[in-house]
Amino acid sequence: MFKMKVCMLGAFAVGKTSLVQQYVNSIFSEKYQTTLGVKIDKKSLQVDGQQLELILWDLAGEDEFMEVRSSYLRGSSAVILVADGTRAETLDIAIKLKNKAFRELGEIPFILLINKKDLIESWTIDQLTLKQLENDGWYILKTSAKDSENVEDAYQALAQQLLESL
Repeated sequence: MFKMKVCMLGAFAVGKTSLVQQYVNSIFSEKYQTTLGVKIDKKSLQVDGQQLELILWDLAGEDEFMEVRSSYLRGSSAVILVADGTRAETLDIAIKLKNKAFRELGEIPFILLINKKDLIESWTIDQLTLKQLENDGWYILKTSAKDSENVEDAYQALAQQLLESL
């Protein structure tokens, strides 16, 4: 079995914790809980006959007052970037965090999740920007931690990337 550390990166309140809880425990809570530092969960899965254990590091969100610590990134095999579709500025933070992770870790597998698909009518993220990122090789999924849409697919896609990188 391969054990892989995966860091969840994004701004405050984009849904990182909700995505992890939906994936690991199949639960969603309307109650917002700020992550202080890091929260670690594990989930085993099988991809192409290979058993993987994802060790999910849910890091506190980044904003102008708080920056993701480089020490939390060490040893990561991949990162999941999360942006909130209803807050366009969170995509800029996700892009910045991807660049920081790559400076610290080198080029590792990553995926960008645009969360809160259940609120898509309120989205402010520019679709042309997403298309450009896809053209630049980014794998992007639109997710909803609330109704679990594309959550399982997101982790499966990242696990596939991880296996291909071995």
